[in-house]
Amino acid sequence: MGGGEAAMRIEVDNGSGFCFGVVRAIRMAEEAVPIVSLGDIVHNAAEVARLEGLGMETAPEGTDLRDLAGRRALVRAHGEPPATYEEAEEHGVELVDATCPVVAALQKTVAEAWEAMRRVGGQVVIFGRAGHAEVRGLTGHAEGAIVIEGEADLERVDFGKPIYLLAQTTASLGEFRRLGAEMRRRTEEAGGEVEIHDTVCRQVADREERLAEFARRHDVCLFVAGAKSSNGRVLFEAVKGANPRSHKIEGPDDVRGEWLDGADSVGVCGATSTPRWLMEQVAEKICC
Repeated sequence: MGGGEAAMRIEVDNGSGFCFGVVRAIRMAEEAVPIVSLGDIVHNAAEVARLEGLGMETAPEGTDLRDLAGRRALVRAHGEPPATYEEAEEHGVELVDATCPVVAALQKTVAEAWEAMRRVGGQVVIFGRAGHAEVRGLTGHAEGAIVIEGEADLERVDFGKPIYLLAQTTASLGEFRRLGAEMRRRTEEAGGEVEIHDTVCRQVADREERLAEFARRHDVCLFVAGAKSSNGRVLFEAVKGANPRSHKIEGPDDVRGEWLDGADSVGVCGATSTPRWLMEQVAEKICC
């Protein structure tokens, strides 16, 4: 990107990029085209565009499955609520189920938690982002589940009744633990009880500290993630906390030359929904 930067050291993080569940979903989509994905297969516009170029279509979230009658549709790694499977069968839609095995196991756990809480008049509480595709799938297995995004939402929980706490797989592990501790404190004060089940995916959670270490090794860190990536927001907080000269971008066109002033080394990393090829394009933009 201009003078003097030939000597700059640029490193693309080898541990960044798609997690297992996303890799599996993309492979299944590539093998099944032509197919319609029920929502963005991954929260990265560049990768979605690549797959659409291969013959995949993307239906907006909430599409009426009657409009896809007789076609094949992909259930993304985020999963879907039971109603989606029922509607697909009713309208003759063949589903290719690419739900991440970790998410599928969590859906089963949520359903079991809901049944256990139903028997004792308790509550299922899910720590995650309200409206996120995975969370919608989870709440479909637990009618009336309470979704909390932070401590402010705890006012909606009755701490005098039994509580079963779980988390969206891509939630912040540190924040989940802090909320769990606060819920234990409030439960003890109210004379209730809470069971806490840590369901944060370690492919995501383990990246937070490792990405922080990566960011600290460089003068500037560029974190590549789609605007809609929940995981990207969580991981970028870890990166920014470790290196104040970190910037979140969606692709090479977002790189600004002034960010690199005086930098001898630049690290490029990304979310679990960020393809390796996109991070490499960012690195090429810096060096050229």
